[in-house]
Amino acid sequence: MDLGSGIDDSVGAAPQSEPVRRPVVFSGTSVDTPFVARAGLAAGAIVDGPAVILEDTATTVVEPGWQAVVNDLGDLVLERTEALPAATAIGTSVDPVQLEIFNNLFMNIAEQMGVVLENTAASVNIKERLDFSCAIFDPEGDLIANAPHMPVHLGSMSESIKSIIRQNPDMRPGDVFVMNAPYNGGTHLPDITVIKPVFDHKEPDPAAEEPGPDSRPIFYVASRGHHADVGGTVPGSAPADSTTVDEEGVLIDNFLLVSEDRFRHDEIRTLLTEAPYPCRNAAQNIADLQAQVAACEKGTSELRRVIDQYGLDVVHAYMSHVQDNAEESVRRVIDALTDSSFTYAMDDGYQVAVNITVNRDDRSAVVDFTGTSGLHPGNFNAPSAIAHAAVLYVFRTLVDDDIPLNAGCMKPLELVLPDECMINPSYPAAVIAGNVETSQLIVDTLYGALGVMGAAQGTMNNVIWGNDRIQYYETICGGAGATANADGCSAVHTHMTNSRLTDPEVLEWRFPVILEEFKIRTGSGGGGRHRGGDGTVRRIRFEESVELNVLSGHRSVQPYGAAGGLPGAVGRNRKIAVDGTVTEFGAVFKTLLDVGDVFEIETPGGGGYGTI
Repeated sequence: MDLGSGIDDSVGAAPQSEPVRRPVVFSGTSVDTPFVARAGLAAGAIVDGPAVILEDTATTVVEPGWQAVVNDLGDLVLERTEALPAATAIGTSVDPVQLEIFNNLFMNIAEQMGVVLENTAASVNIKERLDFSCAIFDPEGDLIANAPHMPVHLGSMSESIKSIIRQNPDMRPGDVFVMNAPYNGGTHLPDITVIKPVFDHKEPDPAAEEPGPDSRPIFYVASRGHHADVGGTVPGSAPADSTTVDEEGVLIDNFLLVSEDRFRHDEIRTLLTEAPYPCRNAAQNIADLQAQVAACEKGTSELRRVIDQYGLDVVHAYMSHVQDNAEESVRRVIDALTDSSFTYAMDDGYQVAVNITVNRDDRSAVVDFTGTSGLHPGNFNAPSAIAHAAVLYVFRTLVDDDIPLNAGCMKPLELVLPDECMINPSYPAAVIAGNVETSQLIVDTLYGALGVMGAAQGTMNNVIWGNDRIQYYETICGGAGATANADGCSAVHTHMTNSRLTDPEVLEWRFPVILEEFKIRTGSGGGGRHRGGDGTVRRIRFEESVELNVLSGHRSVQPYGAAGGLPGAVGRNRKIAVDGTVTEFGAVFKTLLDVGDVFEIETPGGGGYGTI
């Protein structure tokens, strides 16, 4: 609104029979507008907009569609008299300002979903550790935007959505699906994904016998959470010695969780409790699933509000524009890359190899994992969705602009995954550590090829313990790799994990443990012009007998340094029995802990960058 060239002080000096009129610009249109003296308005006076009301100490602008009323106390009350237009006509062609608005709008919806999930979840793992992710997807199941949750979840969820789409051509309003199948877009069995197809609420009645072409979902919302126990041979569903996925818990593939807005409580409970290795706390699983459904419902309502304001055609157009913008951002990154390769091994000798070939003509790149080890005999196999998630994450981090992590980032990239290898397994290969450990190995291998930073600790330090009564899972922070511009951070979760540790008070309140020590492992980061971040030391004393399983890495292979930087220190795992006996363990093991026993873990440091 533009009041033009100044205001004559005499306008408000005394009551006038006819107000002065001047041109004022409202929403880009010049309107002949009265300037009214406040002193001349008695109780009950009404001034319709557009108008400008002047007095000695204030200027009140009454916009078109509004009205000013003087009440009995002499107060000026503004009221809307014309409803806002049902939709904001901004057009479907891309506009830079609107693109930025929609970028943040889509991300904010995913963040609101996460807040609902955190507030309504029952388990410590989701409510306190925030081991979950929420995102929205287009009608084809491609990722549009996410909240800054867990990268390993976000980059792989799209495959889960597409799997549900393929298997359910007749989805109806009120349906919600659940799955954790690693070979249909899942990661590992504890990560359970709830998927809600969203229909236009103005479309045909869901009771129609045959859904027509116009009743297809207009988008999808999904939430993925790590459940503390989904069955399996050990409490916590992360057996250190599993060799098949069936030993790791209940496998859920394309299960209808909500039908016609009814949560199928009895049916999901049967699925969770009557498997060969059933869930140990189905009530908690169901409570968390209900929280995930609530998060999806929040995403649905918020997206519908956006559609009501802008129109479905505009929202769909900007879903595409957001992806196109991400695609161009990654192409600009590729413009600065050169061909490169790197091979990185785990403690047991199994390795990930990558060769990145740049095509400058079409500004694209091939990311070829040929040379990666074959199927792992244990549980370090990572479903192909995890490799996609790792590549998506790495190339998104190379983009300076603040854009959502979405499917557009992958359009300039071609992935080559050898058949039946450690990062492209098939059923029934065990996968529990592939999601948490091999994913980190893939990321560090990619960064090693690109040469942009030293390796992070390269492990999530998965510590899982429990019995038939309690189950708990945590990942423990360590050192981040240094870059050309900065030291690595100490005591942080890095790369494919973004969870936090449970507060000590909550941990000791909910479980029979005492956290005796948790500190930075000073000096464990690699040296260099910029130092790698330091790892941590964590000691937990147990007041109840439990079975302990640990899945970790870099207990013998040091996290590499870059550009002449030194490697970070390896981690250590040990049990200190109540009688003082100390037992050192390798990277992967399981053991029994009696009352009074202590588990102590030292996490690796990050690699340094550059020579001193």
